Amino acid sequence: MLFSSMTFIFLFLPILCALYLVICKFFPQTKYKNYLLLLASILFYAWGEPRYVVIMLATITINYIGAICLDRFSKYKKRILALTVLMDLSFLIYFKYFNFIIDNINSLFTADFNVIQVIMPIGISFYTFQAMSYLVDVYRGTVKVQKDITKLALYICLFPQLIAGPIVQYSDVANQIEDRTENFDKITYGIKRFIVGLSKKVLIANTMGAVADAIFDTPVTSFSPFIAWIGAIAYSFQLFYDFSGYSDMAIGLGSIFGFRFLENFNYPYISKSITEFWRRWHISLSSWFKNYLYIPLGGNRKGMMRTYFNLFIVFLATGIWHGASWNFVIWGLWHGLFNIFEKLTGWHKVESKKVAPIQHIYALFIVVIGWVMFRSETITYAFDYIKNMFGLLRGVDPLYDLNYYIGNIEIFVFVVATLCAMPIFRNCILQPKNKIVHFLLNLWLIIIFLLSASSIAASTYNPFIYFRF
Repeated sequence: MLFSSMTFIFLFLPILCALYLVICKFFPQTKYKNYLLLLASILFYAWGEPRYVVIMLATITINYIGAICLDRFSKYKKRILALTVLMDLSFLIYFKYFNFIIDNINSLFTADFNVIQVIMPIGISFYTFQAMSYLVDVYRGTVKVQKDITKLALYICLFPQLIAGPIVQYSDVANQIEDRTENFDKITYGIKRFIVGLSKKVLIANTMGAVADAIFDTPVTSFSPFIAWIGAIAYSFQLFYDFSGYSDMAIGLGSIFGFRFLENFNYPYISKSITEFWRRWHISLSSWFKNYLYIPLGGNRKGMMRTYFNLFIVFLATGIWHGASWNFVIWGLWHGLFNIFEKLTGWHKVESKKVAPIQHIYALFIVVIGWVMFRSETITYAFDYIKNMFGLLRGVDPLYDLNYYIGNIEIFVFVVATLCAMPIFRNCILQPKNKIVHFLLNLWLIIIFLLSASSIAASTYNPFIYFRF
């Protein structure tokens, strides 16, 4: 089920909220609220993936048992951790990477293994990482083992963040699962945050996505370098507003039900370095890899060469995590290369108003080129697309001019997307101080909600990009 669907907005969410308010009124104990949210989360997932609910429930059970064993049999902690993580990864590898592995074996050894194409369950990358983070934290002793399987299940499959993040660490919500309060301020904030996220997704990301798809889905020789840049920038906006919009909706929904999730994006396109970009982009994933891969590998504590190697491994894993394709691997290594470059040169530490514009251009240039690799279906197409961007591709014969790809609405959305990617309205959108501003912003939220709902009702183009990952 999509957050940006009529079924969710006008059926699932209102019914759930009504039931939740009833329970808060007549059965205020947290456990009853948890039971309702757990059942709702399972229904939410089963709505689109009924066959794969079993995989999610198996993941919950395996990590519940694994954590209990870690707590009881400390003598064998390393073996228990290794076995449980191996089972977690086995699900992820099979469902997400099996087809990729077989295709590469066939290509490398000119073999012809004909196997059933495995379909990846939605959200498996997110809930698997959450489960493993809980397990590792129990192993480290930083969190207490959860002996109530329903509470652990709620943590892993809570529907706001189930299928596209943010990746919530157990330590951040453990107390909220045990006891939380709902109030008017939290609910109104949650509704506003949800509407902002919905509009980012429907009004900006979908519009930019249509432009990007029109360009990327045609032969790379059929458009000019200028249009190639338009396509790359449109996709950069699509990806940001799609994923940050989903995160906004997840944070808003969490607030409605009394949860506080950490921010997942912090204006990444204002970054002055790739190092800074990864502190602002998909923060929950960056934090996960830092806490559960980079630091265990040694972080920056074992000399510079080891630090570079650890960064290489982290960004290789980041690319692989995003998808079963060499494009994602190269994209991850591309970012890793520039992270290492910045560590070598200290570029990310330069603080100068004169140099700042160059730093911004540098960071955006690297990010946009990376998104071309991320979006392209094949490595060949990605490299040809980049060559076209710089006028280096031979045989280019544009079929259409710019008017074919974008009109007045798209130009307007480009402008809005650019402005909203900067922290111009950071302090006034959700927490205005002035009463008049507060009224106008509420009116604005109503308008963009109605526009979003109208767009959803009228359009069949409504994917969430990160569902693929």
